[in-house]
Amino acid sequence: MRNFAVPRLTVLAVAILASIGLSSRMPAAEPFYLGTWKIDSAVVAPWADPVRKFDTAEMKSLVGKIVVFKPNEISGPRQVACKGPKYQVKDYPADMLFQGAFGEMQSRDHSVDPVKIAAKLGFHGSSWKTVETGCATELDWHYIDPTTTTFGLNDYVYILKKQ
Repeated sequence: MRNFAVPRLTVLAVAILASIGLSSRMPAAEPFYLGTWKIDSAVVAPWADPVRKFDTAEMKSLVGKIVVFKPNEISGPRQVACKGPKYQVKDYPADMLFQGAFGEMQSRDHSVDPVKIAAKLGFHGSSWKTVETGCATELDWHYIDPTTTTFGLNDYVYILKKQ
């Protein structure tokens, strides 16, 4: 009677080694922020002075526009476009969102709760992924979830949906 255990183990070992070799050559997953995004809507920013009249022209010109995050470029309207971004992903607490605007609001009025302000904009939890780009636009991209990001510009918070 022949023993088939040794050939089966050899075949299994070869299969495992082959799969390890193949997996090392498979491309890494694309960063979550790369891809096509649409500026879906905009709301008046919580830090905006309610006494001041808001200029809606820029906001109206941006809503509906497409922004594409590529490894070496952000294309879209001039307000967000950037050549050669240096992406850095960080976790921001509520007081750091929108370049620290909620923290500044709290420093002026201690009754202000940055977490509650963030929640009104759709941010739930205690920290969120933020992509810093190092671009001249100085925009940070704050992710509510993997398919929704935001940025603040001139008294508006813009909400983008991944396409």
